[in-house]
Amino acid sequence: MRRLIISLTLIVSAFLLIAPGKPSGDYILRKVDENIGADSKTSDSKMIVAGGRVTRTIEFKSWIQGTSKSFTEYLAPAREKGTKMLKLDDQLWIYTPQTDRIIRISGHMLRQSVMGSDLSYEDLMDDAKYAEMYSAEVIREEVYSDRDCWVLKLTAKEEDIAYYSREIWVDKERFIPLKENRYAKSGKLLKYTEVQSVSKYGSRWYPDKMLFKDALKGGKGTEFVIYRINFNTDIPDYIFSKASLRK
Repeated sequence: MRRLIISLTLIVSAFLLIAPGKPSGDYILRKVDENIGADSKTSDSKMIVAGGRVTRTIEFKSWIQGTSKSFTEYLAPAREKGTKMLKLDDQLWIYTPQTDRIIRISGHMLRQSVMGSDLSYEDLMDDAKYAEMYSAEVIREEVYSDRDCWVLKLTAKEEDIAYYSREIWVDKERFIPLKENRYAKSGKLLKYTEVQSVSKYGSRWYPDKMLFKDALKGGKGTEFVIYRINFNTDIPDYIFSKASLRK
């Protein structure tokens, strides 16, 4: 009995020594959410869509509150200027000044491309926390883009979700996903993203230049660039209303 107690004590001690260096997937995912999430944020961004012959740049400003409210206004090019999108929970409305109409986008339409880019409406408007949608498992450790990373496999907690599983490469020091593969339930690769630039904002690191590539279509992908972002800012309630779409 004494030997058994000693053996168990050694095993527990060894685990306590090893555990801090090998956190669980769910712990890493929560740290990622803490780092890139915020109660609210505003940003100025652009998408650079590389087509077959023409490259288009679309500029917009976004207001985001929590994980359920977001509002985006397109600033350029001229033909897209004034287009606005409002997301409340899982509902999305789009206003186009050319038609002066508000259209509701729902269901599988949310997974359509935004203006020919490699991002869907869900990709662009989604700010949900990883840990709310997925369970995580560390499958290996790997160096990516000269950074030590944990590679996590994420599995959806619910069936009705755009990407049933994901693989993400999380920077061990900065808790930022540097690369991500997104899969259908069948295991088919649907989309991948690569972070090309990271900046520090106060005490947090945040990706400010990314490449999105739809694996089911041709082209070189879409660059997404954030050139201004503010965290935990006060946003007036009226921003997240249908009345703001026509203002």
